Amino acid sequence: MEKYTSWREMLNDIIRDGQERQKIAGVVGINAVTLGRWASNTSRPRYQHLRRLLQALSQQHRAEMQELIAREFPDFPLGLELNKQDEEQDLISSDLYARVFHTYASAPHAQRSWNVANLILRHALDRLDPQQQGMAVTLIQCIPPSTDGKVYSLRERMGFGTSPWPPNLEPYAIFLGLGSLSGYVVGRCQHSVVQNRSKEQQGLRPIHWDKWEKGAAAYPIYRESRVAGCFLVSSAVPDYFSPHRQKLIEQYAELLSLVFEPDEFYPVEHINLRAMPEGTDQQSYLFSYRQRVSDVMLTALRGNENIDVKQAEALTWKEIERELVDFAVAHSSDLGKYYSMHAE
Repeated sequence: MEKYTSWREMLNDIIRDGQERQKIAGVVGINAVTLGRWASNTSRPRYQHLRRLLQALSQQHRAEMQELIAREFPDFPLGLELNKQDEEQDLISSDLYARVFHTYASAPHAQRSWNVANLILRHALDRLDPQQQGMAVTLIQCIPPSTDGKVYSLRERMGFGTSPWPPNLEPYAIFLGLGSLSGYVVGRCQHSVVQNRSKEQQGLRPIHWDKWEKGAAAYPIYRESRVAGCFLVSSAVPDYFSPHRQKLIEQYAELLSLVFEPDEFYPVEHINLRAMPEGTDQQSYLFSYRQRVSDVMLTALRGNENIDVKQAEALTWKEIERELVDFAVAHSSDLGKYYSMHAE
């Protein structure tokens, strides 16, 4: 007869021993209270922490725990035992961390975010696609909440690619929402990997594919229980995201949290993404972005309001978001029904 029905039940039994609880918390890198929240199903762990949890357990508990975890998280990767050489190969170099922290500390505040993001994304592209087989790496950001406090959409903030994608993706940036892998990941603050576009079960995850994508991986960018966006990696090669590369992507996503200000992270329960039009339908709205920013600043000046460029940009993005939501409602009723079926 099976002893446990879930990994949380098993964890709760294990951590009844106070010393074992503290030992596991130390290995996983969290506090003991968080372990209790996992066990009581009031908190959802990241896969990185679940892997460390398995490493913290005795051999007799590890296999059963991994099987139980896979029941709740079907795409949780199996075969997690990496040898020392593999683990060292996967780590981001200390040199990159040093460069990122130096840039973060020394760059003027107005340039810091762009400089740090540029450094991390370019390094990620070089490391993840050294043979230039075809990849796009994109930083995705939440659009600030509406008056109801809910986040309705995301936007592609910055990105770089190797052929067939263009080197600089920023001119092609669009809004994303329900119906995108990024929206799926941000709405759950849980990473997702699609190894092979042709084998993806239809309807399992509501994804709109780029014409060159054969596989994609997205990892949320978060602090504690708040999310700012995600790190999206698209590959022109199917089945490209080995466990080693997934680990690297996760580490880059964690490093990218430095790009965002504290007020750019939002509670997961405030993520309420809406349907967004196809990229081709967004171009006419995005083409005039710079002119619209100038118009916002000019209008504010005439009204004796003092706003800077960043504030004007935020207002303009919000205005475009409203227009795109209205467009999607007016032109995509069937798609909207599909999205609503997959929204939580």
